[in-house]
Amino acid sequence: MDVKMWTYIIVGITFALYIGIAIWTRAGSTKEFYVAGGGVSSLANGMATAADWMSAASFISMAGLISFMGYDGAVYLMGWTGGYVLLALLLAPYLRKFGKFTVPDFIGDRYYSNTARTVAIVCAIIVSFTYVAGQMRGVGVVFSRFLEVSIEMGVVIGMIIVLFYAVLGGMKGITYTQVAQYCVLIIAYMVPAIFISMALTGNVFPQLGFGSTLNDGSGVYLLDKLDKLNTDLGFAAYTDGTKSVIDVFAITFALMVGTAGLPHVIVRFFTVPKVKDARKSAGYALIFIAILYTTAPAIAAFARTNLINTVSNKPYNEMPEWFRKWEQTKLIKFEDKNGDGIIQYVKDKEANELTVDNDIMVLANPEIANLPNWVIALVAAGGLAAALSTAAGLLLVISTSISHDLIKKQLNPNISEKGELLYARLAAAGAVVVAGYFGINPPGFVAAVVALAFGLAAASFFPAIIMGIFYKRMNKEGAVSGMIVGMLFMLYYMLKFKFGMFDGGKEAVEGLKDGWWFGISPEGFGTVAMVANFVVALIVSRFTPAPPESVQHIVEDIRIPRGAGTAHAH
Repeated sequence: MDVKMWTYIIVGITFALYIGIAIWTRAGSTKEFYVAGGGVSSLANGMATAADWMSAASFISMAGLISFMGYDGAVYLMGWTGGYVLLALLLAPYLRKFGKFTVPDFIGDRYYSNTARTVAIVCAIIVSFTYVAGQMRGVGVVFSRFLEVSIEMGVVIGMIIVLFYAVLGGMKGITYTQVAQYCVLIIAYMVPAIFISMALTGNVFPQLGFGSTLNDGSGVYLLDKLDKLNTDLGFAAYTDGTKSVIDVFAITFALMVGTAGLPHVIVRFFTVPKVKDARKSAGYALIFIAILYTTAPAIAAFARTNLINTVSNKPYNEMPEWFRKWEQTKLIKFEDKNGDGIIQYVKDKEANELTVDNDIMVLANPEIANLPNWVIALVAAGGLAAALSTAAGLLLVISTSISHDLIKKQLNPNISEKGELLYARLAAAGAVVVAGYFGINPPGFVAAVVALAFGLAAASFFPAIIMGIFYKRMNKEGAVSGMIVGMLFMLYYMLKFKFGMFDGGKEAVEGLKDGWWFGISPEGFGTVAMVANFVVALIVSRFTPAPPESVQHIVEDIRIPRGAGTAHAH
């Protein structure tokens, strides 16, 4: 059977499973729609959190980025993993104890102000849309290659599927769907990695294969071979970094704290019965996430080695079938500049004849390595599972922000449960359409778009949440002004240096790199904007009245573990 047939079968079975789960677990109340009724086991929640966490950026794009950036790509690995640990240890248990399952709800109540709540709603929606655009783009890439439709058509198919199970099942449907999606995506990620590791290094564990010698009898280490392949073509050595230390630090830190402020992951800690279960599920999720994250560098190195060996200095008319198939998606392009019919793949832009999109490396990897067709189709199903699981979580954040935080908490407090549920579903439907538009007209490749979403979360939410938990003197004036300054600062920098909005459009972006402030890229600027948020918030709170006594008591109470003797005497 060919790849297309296998793809229809495997993707068809997984989609039937997701839709079946959505129908079986459809939400009947707002509690089920928002937090799955609060009755999910910690193991299931750990899996669902891992699937929610590992988006198309983790599955499709991260190994692709490392593959092309080499050592520099490690910032994504460190930032996202560190961020998860930060979220699980520093924020989740306290937010869970505070009892508010959306970030705007926490900020609105902690800062006793509807203005603070509204600012947080706007920030949540901006962050979620930026993030979901990357997921939709990932869905489009997978569908366009494996169902042989255009990327635009691929995005539309993805929109319809997400809409179905997010709108019908809410958090309850999404949680159990995500458990299934985690199983699909981790099998799909590991099977080809194990196959290729065996083929290249004879090692069954890809994590060990990454540091092993090649099994061609040469005794050369895989990474040494890759360094040589890269430098021969004029690229930097694979194991050398080209980014400045400050930029590496800024990107890693922005990804970490941005992660910790990501609304769709925080909600996951409310779907279990008790605070203890929230901590347990955080631990399980870390194990499930680590399986994929420790394999990504190995997959990146395998894919890069196989790609260079397959295409560099080879005649175009001898290219294997996968090359032609990916050409149709326009994500790999060959332009014969010197007319000799041989592919020149080099760093020099004038001489280079091959353009490869980062986002295809994981998906094309099994094909480049000549793995069986069913493995190629399995990877397609895994990529879709990763993108759809996160997209669904994000759409829920957008719909909850609108129905719960805006309509129920501010515009119409007396709304019936049925009315609120209807608004939640309508908001999710509207969000899918907007997300689809961004998926068809993306601002960059998947991981870069997602990195910007993390920068926006770092610049807006993180300081307000941290000071809300650990600093009882922080008042509403400080929190609101900090969030607004941080968000505007990050948006300005992103529009200027990522989109060239004030300096001649997207074409001018390359030339603007010399003007980066402190040498920090737009992906890392969330760190600077976050510092600005902290500074403004602290200064403003010093010159404005302290929060009411009742709020200060709540803050003290969140941090004292239950059963700590006389702590509750007040």
